[in-house]
Amino acid sequence: MNSDQNRPSLAERLLATIERTGNRLPDPALLFIALLVIVWVVSWLLSGVTFNAIDPRSGEPVVIVNQLAGTSLTQFLGDMVGTFAHFHPIGVVLVAMLGIGVAEHTGFINTALRSMLRVTADWLLTPMVILVGIVSHTAADAGYVLVIPLGGVIFYVAGRHPLAGIAAAFAGVSGGFSANFIPSAIDPMLAGITQSGGQLIDPDLSINPLNNYFFTAISSVVIIGLGWLITDRWVTPRLASLPVDDDAEPPPTLEPLSASETRGLRFALGVMLASTALLAFTAWPGDSAWRGSSGSLTESGSPLMSSIVALIFLLFLLPGVVYGVVAGTVRSAKDIIDGMTQAMHSMAYYLVIMFFIAQFIYVFGESNLGVLMALEGAALLKSIGLPSAMTIMGIVLLTGVLNLFIGSASAKWALLAPIFVPMLMELGISPDLAQAAYRVGDSTTNIITPLMPYFPLVVVYCQRYVKNTGIGTVTAMMVPYSSVFLLLWTLFLMLYWATGLPLGLQSSYSYG
Repeated sequence: MNSDQNRPSLAERLLATIERTGNRLPDPALLFIALLVIVWVVSWLLSGVTFNAIDPRSGEPVVIVNQLAGTSLTQFLGDMVGTFAHFHPIGVVLVAMLGIGVAEHTGFINTALRSMLRVTADWLLTPMVILVGIVSHTAADAGYVLVIPLGGVIFYVAGRHPLAGIAAAFAGVSGGFSANFIPSAIDPMLAGITQSGGQLIDPDLSINPLNNYFFTAISSVVIIGLGWLITDRWVTPRLASLPVDDDAEPPPTLEPLSASETRGLRFALGVMLASTALLAFTAWPGDSAWRGSSGSLTESGSPLMSSIVALIFLLFLLPGVVYGVVAGTVRSAKDIIDGMTQAMHSMAYYLVIMFFIAQFIYVFGESNLGVLMALEGAALLKSIGLPSAMTIMGIVLLTGVLNLFIGSASAKWALLAPIFVPMLMELGISPDLAQAAYRVGDSTTNIITPLMPYFPLVVVYCQRYVKNTGIGTVTAMMVPYSSVFLLLWTLFLMLYWATGLPLGLQSSYSYG
């Protein structure tokens, strides 16, 4: 056999390098412990240095506070519990996940996704699979364990290459992670971190949990269209030269809904529709209790805006319970509690990470290092004179590169937000736009990094049909999606910004 055939290709060598580099990075929790130590040491070293940068909160020169001083350390220990308990992203995410957990546990989400896929014409299979992948974001990891393998099954049943179905589903679930028609737990999670970062220089800053909703909703159309084009015109023809194994299982059939599942789904969707109609009916009157002091539904602090997370909770809890009762998956109140408990089990690692993130952001803020970096960074960018659009595109690209090594969306944004959000605010760019740029970069490279926790699972799905599928096979299959999404979604954000359409509720493009 020719030795050249055994020699790894350039792409495979590059992937191996990325994997080795990424594996050397510590766990995100340990990463923030290390950053905490770095902040302590740097604040001690710079505490005696005089800076000319003016703190916008006080009008005085920035002073770095030594976080290793006795008073700072005792205050840090005394506030540790409160820092964690009152860290904004924690409560909102846990409350939203309680409702989503019930809907997932009772089978409502699973049945709804299967129903959407079964009523789709063959020529609409690609966009429907991508759409279902996007919608699955509301159920945490449901898309990875349900939609992606179903994408392969559906394409196989239709006589198309199953790996193309897996690729389309993977692109919708992970490549378009920040595109969604339906609000999900990631919205308040990122908004809370954005707010914490912006409050380093503006303590009164308030960020609406749905500050990017309009942009992400419309982005769904963009991702579906691009994914459809790439799948049918690029990926599928390329896979034609990759035959399905002779001993692969014959094309399966998508399991139809049982009578009890169908009945449960109808009742659950009816409850969801009725709940939405009731909300609209009660919010419509000019004197509605949902309106704020000025009569607006979307003003800062209005009851409707303050209740968004609770409404997401109810939007999934009520249909989930109704589905379970009608379909027979809920036989007692304990089943509902079990669903919530399982959801909280899945959040255990998240809570560990958020504990250290909360402590890091607290010390980073108390030290004034974030303010100094933001002011000096803003001054540097002003001196360079880069257009705001190029600055935003730079953040998208930087996030996409960092995403190859750190998979957690919240961990990356917790790392970047305390630096980028205040810095861009000093340049007159709003936290809402900074967060939107981050979300584009965070999504587009998920599907090409072997360090993403579910990437090996996608390889296993492909091996059901082509046994010699490896990391390189999946990466090569997904590179067209990643590169096109990164380029055109970024350009779409620039166009969206240019038109002045609102990014979301109570959002803006400029600050100050």
